[in-house]
Amino acid sequence: MKMTREYGEGQNIITAYGGGGVQVNQVAHHESVVVLPDQLIPQWPVSRVDDLKLEALEPVLALSPEIVLLGTGPTLRWPPREVLYAIRAQGIGLEVMDTSAACRTYNIVMGEGRRVAAVLLIPG
Repeated sequence: MKMTREYGEGQNIITAYGGGGVQVNQVAHHESVVVLPDQLIPQWPVSRVDDLKLEALEPVLALSPEIVLLGTGPTLRWPPREVLYAIRAQGIGLEVMDTSAACRTYNIVMGEGRRVAAVLLIPG
């Protein structure tokens, strides 16, 4: 799926998703990635939601996002309960969805000027 909307210079935009990867600012990433408007964490070490631990998310949460969009791959899969509770206990919003929906939602929320983090799991 190609995405074409343009935003301000210096912002990370998800420009495409599919074919086993995601494009951020037209640069392909074939491993899990974390995208924020002003930061990118490539080669994020978690590729399956079942392997997600709070420790892996701590560097993302330290960036103080208002909301985290967790893209769980081609289908929606819920992370472990302790991860959900721990994020919400920090006052950070969390939305879990398939990665395609997370890509679209990230661009919309980022375009509204909100501090959003998209954690996009790309199965390896």
